[in-house]
Amino acid sequence: MPGIGFAGADMTDDDLEIWFEKGVSDGLPVIPPTRERVERMLAGTGRARDELIGAMPPNYGRLTVEKAAINAVLAGCRPEYMPVVIAAAECACDPAFNLHGVATSTHFSAPLVLVNGPIRPRIGLNSSFGVFGPGYRANATIGRALRLLMINIGGVRPGEISMSTFGHPGRYTYCIAENEEASPWPAYHVGRGFPPDASTVTLFAGDAPHGISDHSSRTARELGGSLGWSMAGLWNSKHFPLYSHTMLVVGPEHARTFAGDGWSKADLARHLYETVRLPYRDLVPGADHGEGTNLRFGASPPPPDQMIAKFPSTEELHVVVAGGTAGRFSVAIPGWLGTRNGSRPITRAINSIDLPA
Repeated sequence: MPGIGFAGADMTDDDLEIWFEKGVSDGLPVIPPTRERVERMLAGTGRARDELIGAMPPNYGRLTVEKAAINAVLAGCRPEYMPVVIAAAECACDPAFNLHGVATSTHFSAPLVLVNGPIRPRIGLNSSFGVFGPGYRANATIGRALRLLMINIGGVRPGEISMSTFGHPGRYTYCIAENEEASPWPAYHVGRGFPPDASTVTLFAGDAPHGISDHSSRTARELGGSLGWSMAGLWNSKHFPLYSHTMLVVGPEHARTFAGDGWSKADLARHLYETVRLPYRDLVPGADHGEGTNLRFGASPPPPDQMIAKFPSTEELHVVVAGGTAGRFSVAIPGWLGTRNGSRPITRAINSIDLPA
């Protein structure tokens, strides 16, 4: 972590400028990591300060617990957030997440931190109204801590190693919790094989949220079609199939409509996969649309009438419930590449040594 060390205890407001000069900020002011602050942050975990969490891509810098604590201080975290920060960092260092590709691509995506389980209310994570917006310290600073780790340990700086054409606001901070209390379905992490009382962190390489409004559909079938065809333009209207995982964040009112007709999360994913399809002839490039799915089929295109699914599989559709309990809205988050060379969502249980008593 070049240029970062413990700050002196007698720093003034003017000394905040030094952290911009050192290049360790995300462009916003940071909290100086005094020795006392870092020690308090380390008290949020039972791990040794020199324990190696992993090698942080794309520069594969050595990420220790102490370095995670320093960056958590910089981000403005409280010590009780450390278990989530560490778990998110572990996910980011997992080769299957492919942070190297996510961080260096010209694509938009950023790591989205999704938290499940009892740790959510314990540390004050927002899962309800304005879940993707400001106002909650835990969401804001946990997501920011991961970004600072990517900058200061992984070397991710715009225009140098990070070459995203646009980026998106989630590259400042991108952290939500599932609204398990307002959901009619089992929590997301249960579908990933964890017990309901486990606290978990999932890392998903996602674009910015794409809002979907539907105030009229009153049956699961109507609403499923409405959400699905609204998602048909993700990446591009002729990108059939997508080369990525997709997260659908269903608002609580929409979730109640689905559950009221007996649909599960799996039923919704299956409906999206089976319904959102177009014939191959509609997906080839034309005079007024140069992009086309034929680029994905190469020298062996299918017959013109063959129906091509938008989503590559039900397993690559991830249904989560979040947001406020008023308003018939949902959000689609297309992912970065999901092929063998792409990124897979990673879910980890928060280590018991990191949980408060």
